[in-house]
Amino acid sequence: MELLFVCVLILFTLFISMSLAYILFNKHTNLPPGKMGLPYIGESLEFINTSRKGQAEKFVFDRITKYSSQLFKTSILAQPTVVFCGAAANKFLFSNENKLVKIRIPDSAIKIFPTLEVDSLMKRKMIFNFLKPEALMRYTSMMDSIAQKHFESGWEGNQQVFVSPLVKRYAFWVACKAFLSIEDPQRVAKLAVPFNAVISGLFSFTIDFPGTTFYRAIKASNEIRVELVAIIKQRKIDLEENKASPTQDMLSQIVLATDENGQQMKQMEIARSKKPGDLLNWDDIKKMKYSWNVACEVMRLVPPFQGAFREAISDFTFSGFSIPKGWKLYWSAHSTQKNPECFQEPEKFDPTRFEGNGPAPFTFVPFGGGPRMCPGKEYARLLILVFMHNAIKRFNWEKLLPDEKIIVHPTPVPAKGLPIRLIPHLA
Repeated sequence: MELLFVCVLILFTLFISMSLAYILFNKHTNLPPGKMGLPYIGESLEFINTSRKGQAEKFVFDRITKYSSQLFKTSILAQPTVVFCGAAANKFLFSNENKLVKIRIPDSAIKIFPTLEVDSLMKRKMIFNFLKPEALMRYTSMMDSIAQKHFESGWEGNQQVFVSPLVKRYAFWVACKAFLSIEDPQRVAKLAVPFNAVISGLFSFTIDFPGTTFYRAIKASNEIRVELVAIIKQRKIDLEENKASPTQDMLSQIVLATDENGQQMKQMEIARSKKPGDLLNWDDIKKMKYSWNVACEVMRLVPPFQGAFREAISDFTFSGFSIPKGWKLYWSAHSTQKNPECFQEPEKFDPTRFEGNGPAPFTFVPFGGGPRMCPGKEYARLLILVFMHNAIKRFNWEKLLPDEKIIVHPTPVPAKGLPIRLIPHLA
């Protein structure tokens, strides 16, 4: 009886709070069209489920059509939200960073990594310095070396492989080497387990209860924190004793960092230009223009980030609608990248879209834009091109599931792991 009473009381409180919130928010009489959905949950379940079913753009385009508007209101992850769609909306949000809007990190991500909320110019400047092209030049050969080991151990000699987990393994292996100088495959595999758990929980309901995705993510983040603290302490000792180089990886640079005061060329042509044992260099990467066009077209169809959240830091109007201070704002990559007004025949795979001047501004936004553009863009470009080179020079392949869906959990992955049949090149 007591348990039933408590449950009823909680539900009643939720309904009352949502009603009060609705009254409060509606002091703004010209909000964008839309519905707030269920109390607390809002429309979160549909937002999440469409992505997990391989229809990530459905949530956005259904409402654009229903409301005949490029802006609509909803409630996502218990927050009143306005979804901004289209190139003009992207430009507005990207251009008004820290003027009208600010970054909004989901509560789940902040609770897993509390320091994400601490943002500073120095931190962003430091990250950009570590990941800009000039700094990445020295990682090209390292990535190629790991890629060769990766293909020798996980691909060669197999008639069939599942691409998705293998690509994740390669990317994490490179990250461990570039950031921490960890290359041993067994240690890399051990670190990957908690990292995967954390990623799954970054965009989840903050229900800290055994068995939930968020609970597993919190537990995993604590494991990672212990491991990284130990690595950092040892690195400081090694640097003091000259057992480690100040430039051997990004960790050394971070530990020693101070503030402001103190056309087309195909992959096989590059492969044929290499002598046995030669590794890729930065000049090789610059020649891979067509390969990067292919990668960009993949990211247009399946953006690595579906979009991102901002928060209104003052009342403002956009496109004739009132946006209240404190509301969350969500920009959607799909709203332009899958839009026939921005990309003709948007479901067609066509890398030539990126030749010449490429897409119109603010229509291709897989890395965001403005001051908040992902600082890892060039790192990702290098990682992708090195992987593509090593795959293409070794194999042709056939997809075994032609109509496999791409699901989002929380990043896009093939639902069945992308199984392929490998066809090695003849010597």
